[in-house]
Amino acid sequence: MRKIIVLSMITLDGVMQAPGGSKEDASEGFKYGGWVEPYGDKAYGKVVREELKPAEYLLGRKTFEIWEPYWPKHADFWPGINDGKKYIISKTRKKSDWENSIFIKSLADIKKLKRSRGTDLHVWGSAKLVQLLLKNDLVDELRLKIHPLILGKGKKLFEGGTVPTAFKLVKSIITTTGVIIAYYKRAGKVKTGNVKA
Repeated sequence: MRKIIVLSMITLDGVMQAPGGSKEDASEGFKYGGWVEPYGDKAYGKVVREELKPAEYLLGRKTFEIWEPYWPKHADFWPGINDGKKYIISKTRKKSDWENSIFIKSLADIKKLKRSRGTDLHVWGSAKLVQLLLKNDLVDELRLKIHPLILGKGKKLFEGGTVPTAFKLVKSIITTTGVIIAYYKRAGKVKTGNVKA
């Protein structure tokens, strides 16, 4: 069974919209596109290079449509992005000229893909898809880059409807610019108790 790994750049208040550029996703009047740029350093760059190694991807339609005209022309920055299979959940799209793009339609298709043989599936961006995966208990790992700023508005990683789930921190780095890079793996059910004085 494949793992579903969510890779996300977020703010302290969980905003994940348009981290890479001002024109990336200005939907709903979002004005802060490109908010990650001031936070790059050597450690951050090393982690990003590691995450950009060839993989297979599970994407929402909107993220795919942002990537579709851009990444085929910038594969020198992201080696393997064109060769990696890209599974896109969409009720409106059925095909793309971008090689290795496969459209799926439903949660049942995602579950079938997760049960199939193959490499782990990386989810980038795709706020609504991530929320669907969390709501249906399908996320195996979270790889978060938590940036030291609050934006107030924008698409968020965690919205209502997620299933209570415990995670275990397996790797962490704090960059010179204050970004907390944290990798979490599933750790079963949420445990509770009473704090003693």
